[in-house]
Amino acid sequence: MISYAPLWKTMKDRGVTTYTLIKKYKFSSHTIHRLRHNGGISTSLINELCTILNCKVEEVLVYIPDNK
Repeated sequence: MISYAPLWKTMKDRGVTTYTLIKKYKFSSHTIHRLRHNGGISTSLINELCTILNCKVEEVLVYIPDNK
């Protein structure tokens, strides 16, 4: 499973809010919803988040293996 938990800490550290993503960077509220619920997003969106936050991919998402 992919988790976007690191994203929220990185955003807080950089002073970027979801409001900023929506208003300044034109993210849709649906995209924010997918991020909050660990839904699928494109690699181009991951790239855009890394560019906005000036961070590495590891600061946006983490892979959590299933224990099946």
